[in-house]
Amino acid sequence: MKRFVPPFITLVCLTLLLEILVRKGLISETLFPAPSTVAFTLRDLSADFTQAFNETLLNVIGGLLLSILTGSLIAFVFSLSELLKRAILPFAVFFQTVPIIAIAPLLVIYFGFGAPTVIASSFIVSIFPIIANTLMGLESSSDAQKDLFRVYKASSVQMLFKLKLPNAYSYIYSGLKVAAGLSIIGAIAGEFVAGGGLGAMIDSARTQQRVDIVFGALLLLSFMGLMFIGLLAGIHKWILTRRPFATSSQE
Repeated sequence: MKRFVPPFITLVCLTLLLEILVRKGLISETLFPAPSTVAFTLRDLSADFTQAFNETLLNVIGGLLLSILTGSLIAFVFSLSELLKRAILPFAVFFQTVPIIAIAPLLVIYFGFGAPTVIASSFIVSIFPIIANTLMGLESSSDAQKDLFRVYKASSVQMLFKLKLPNAYSYIYSGLKVAAGLSIIGAIAGEFVAGGGLGAMIDSARTQQRVDIVFGALLLLSFMGLMFIGLLAGIHKWILTRRPFATSSQE
């Protein structure tokens, strides 16, 4: 609890300072709304914000779960087949360098407007950290450990689940934290072109010059990110109490 006190005090001080600066006219409210204005906007448009938040949250969860399942499976296959890794991994790296906002219109053509495109956008952005970190973790086992399993004639699958996967835990956890944040970014980019959720709300507010709505949506997106990080931290602590391979260094 003590670690939350300093950032909370900082947040309160910054909020009060911003409120004073805006009210004194030192910062234009058309560019940066007062915190009280944002709070009133969130209250007045609570129904719209709630609907948009739930819509974005469902799309993010869909994209993130899809990326975890697919990314983990791809990493497992790569760890078992050096040939497949050399043949496919470079294309995954190249695909990751393409900005999602550039290919989002293509997703609309393929999947249409709405949730499918948003989920696909979230999935594309968040899958690479899952693949990269999981694969790095699976390949982190030492040669001595692998030799020991070979001496006992362990199969590739046994080596994967009894040696490589436990060793990869910390890498997988790090990849999940990165992917959780990226999945929100991908969903918002998808909603800019496919509509719906907080992304469409931000885009609509932009055309109306309603910076208070934009900041309200940004606050909700930050809250969503904290929800995911908090959930992952809770799962991590639960695993720490039960699995010897999960080291406390990842907290």
